[in-house]
Amino acid sequence: MKKQICSAILLVLTAIIWGVAFVAQSVGMEYVKPFTFNGVRCLIGGVVLIPCIYLLQMIQGSQKERKEEKRTLVIGGICCGICLCFASNLQQIALQWVAVGKAGFLTACYIVIVPILGLFFRKKSSPYIWCSVGIALIGLYLLCVKDTFFLEAADYLLLLSAFLFAVHILVIDRFSPLVSGVKLSCIQFFVSGLFSFILAVILEKPQFSQIFAARLPILYAGVLSCGVAYTLQIIGQKGMNPTIASLLLSLESVVSVLAGWLLLKQKLTFREILGCIILFVAIILAQIPIKKK
Repeated sequence: MKKQICSAILLVLTAIIWGVAFVAQSVGMEYVKPFTFNGVRCLIGGVVLIPCIYLLQMIQGSQKERKEEKRTLVIGGICCGICLCFASNLQQIALQWVAVGKAGFLTACYIVIVPILGLFFRKKSSPYIWCSVGIALIGLYLLCVKDTFFLEAADYLLLLSAFLFAVHILVIDRFSPLVSGVKLSCIQFFVSGLFSFILAVILEKPQFSQIFAARLPILYAGVLSCGVAYTLQIIGQKGMNPTIASLLLSLESVVSVLAGWLLLKQKLTFREILGCIILFVAIILAQIPIKKK
């Protein structure tokens, strides 16, 4: 039970950092284009974790990894990195045409996709959790969607992004119990950052002056959103049902609204407050332990 509580706290911290990162992402897009933003921030996230890995090895003592463990770590890091690269870039590209609220709702649809995909990997969810997913979806809709809702061309990019974020959560669920969470996170950032930056060089022709102008949002997104938050996600997901993890991570939508209220002086409507309350109810419901027969 203590382990589950610690994992839940780590995932809530992840959601808080990601929620505030929406502000950094929107500001960063005023200076640089999507692939450049994601490429630089992921590479920064990978570099930040290198001293953390050495520090952990000094504290825990150097333990030789077996050849099989190294192979699993590299494969897991590459798989996570590819999923993260395509998911985050599709989201960033779509943000150029889709309102932030609608983008947040469509991206958060991974809370539905995760348990559906989980069935194919024998990751069954209880009726409580399925009920929580449905309630959370209603809460997210009230929180994020303010106008009439209909799908446009760019929205399908966000749905594809949500699908890839769901795959990312399940890939982490597969590899995180087997390898070091910090090393897995470090590899995924270098893979994602390298792919993104290659695409940036080909398609966007990034300039150092533009990157320097966006240094503050990029540093927040690189150090905290990537280096800290994604690592907390990998550590927090160990031994936790991926559907419950996705529900906890969906709190980033609540935090993004609260961040807009506190940092950008945006007003909170009754609809948004109601959406927050419903989402919290859904997450609490998902935490209720069920006695096995």
